[in-house]
Amino acid sequence: MPIGVIVNVIAVIVGGLLGGVLGRHLSVDFKTKLIVFGTAFGLAIHLGDRINAGGRLMQKTISRFVKVDMNGMSEKEFTDELVTVIVLFCASGTGIYGTIVSGMNGDHSILLSKSILDLPTALIFACTLGAVVAFIAVPQFIIFMLLFLLAGLIYPLTTPEMINDFKACGGVLLLATGFRMIRVKMFPVADMIPAMIIVMPA
Repeated sequence: MPIGVIVNVIAVIVGGLLGGVLGRHLSVDFKTKLIVFGTAFGLAIHLGDRINAGGRLMQKTISRFVKVDMNGMSEKEFTDELVTVIVLFCASGTGIYGTIVSGMNGDHSILLSKSILDLPTALIFACTLGAVVAFIAVPQFIIFMLLFLLAGLIYPLTTPEMINDFKACGGVLLLATGFRMIRVKMFPVADMIPAMIIVMPA
């Protein structure tokens, strides 16, 4: 049973909903405090543009049911931040590797640890982006469940070196996501996702 996947998805939903509800009541100060080849491939297939379009579509769909408050951000700023959060929750090395391990041998500890971090992270982002963050759990669930179900096929084809390269690439992607979050450098993190796949056979 995909316990880790389910717990991680619930953590994003709960954090997103709590942040969406509590966000307007929290101070700005609280909100503030709180691989090259793969990237080229992502840029070539316009993966970032597709994820941006998906983020905008998600925002528009959800705004029909839930009021989306952009908190003074432009639509581009809002979409950029939403894409950062989508990548953070759906394409982190920890999440992908944890899901594969969970599907392979039933060890959910990595995903459970990720869930502990994802709940407050979703809450903080939802303070700015609103309850739309909770709906990121939908693509996250789809991606993680596919990986969970395919883990029996994927994991035996890997070596310890491939797993280490995968983790290292995921770490670089997470670092780039962090730079985006603090607005030091707007790395094209969505376009960098294919690097995590390419790095293993390479």
